[in-house]
Amino acid sequence: MSKCSLIGRRAAVLRVMFLTAIITLLVPGQPALAGQAGWDALKNGTAFVIMRHALAPGTGDPGNFNVDECSTQRNLSDQGRQQARKTGDLFRSNGIADAEVWSSAWCRCRDTAQLLGLGTMQTLEPLNSFFRRQGRRDAQTTALKNWLQARTGEKPLVLVTHQVNISALTGVFPQSGELIFVQMGADNSLRVIDRTGIAAQ
Repeated sequence: MSKCSLIGRRAAVLRVMFLTAIITLLVPGQPALAGQAGWDALKNGTAFVIMRHALAPGTGDPGNFNVDECSTQRNLSDQGRQQARKTGDLFRSNGIADAEVWSSAWCRCRDTAQLLGLGTMQTLEPLNSFFRRQGRRDAQTTALKNWLQARTGEKPLVLVTHQVNISALTGVFPQSGELIFVQMGADNSLRVIDRTGIAAQ
């Protein structure tokens, strides 16, 4: 084999490896069952969960979107509502029946948070979607990190938000309803330690 042919073949292999890596990062796969370490870290306060809202078919929101009017938004389907309830059962089966729950102001996130049944839901502005306003990505992600760093609550922390927010914060592209277990360092660094979820049926 000539030197040029060998170089070409190596270049082709590298291209395939690069594209495979990109697809792995960007295409959501079936979440694995979280290990006990993830749940233990959530219970002892060394990790928090950030969750993508349950199944709400479609992308983005209608043109007449109003954050204060659920009828103008993309909302949970019946399968999504069932998925959220089962996810709450998953928390309880792992020893978490009471949590500090924060949500985006979007109805599909608020409904997911309430259907978990883990405690009173509160809204948090940095969890709001910036899907239509990508220029807010860095500012909102920084604001969320600062909020996490300053938080003093003692209950397990559950955040319900959108794919774009989770991807910006963690680098993970989550499925609808997926739970991402995250540890945060003193320097605001983040480390995903586990992920799981209940598939919508």
